[in-house]
Amino acid sequence: MTVSFNHAIVYATDKRRSAEFLAKVFGLPKPQAMWSFMTVAFDHGVALDFATADRPISPQHYAFLVSEDDFDGIFAGSRPRASLLGRSCTLTPQLINHNDGGRGVYFADPDGHFLEAITRPYGSGAA
Repeated sequence: MTVSFNHAIVYATDKRRSAEFLAKVFGLPKPQAMWSFMTVAFDHGVALDFATADRPISPQHYAFLVSEDDFDGIFAGSRPRASLLGRSCTLTPQLINHNDGGRGVYFADPDGHFLEAITRPYGSGAA
């Protein structure tokens, strides 16, 4: 049996603003309208579909595996657009973690969702 992740719905106070924020920070194509969503497309057919919420938003966590080369641009690009939250669970501002021999950083989107860019999957074995 083969199972692949395809999409998730992310609730936002302004679906267009949040989708455009994510696409810009990660250097992705411009979000596209699809039905009532603004869709951000990733590699391998994966998408995040942003929907405008009709109730208060509970922040969620979304982690993205990126290359070492892309990490620097993402880190620099997220700084002027987002509140950097720091590393791991400490949420110390503007710190890069080095878990599993890679690099990672948390930052917030316009609605307070916790976004994370990492260069190695957690648990991949490097010290």
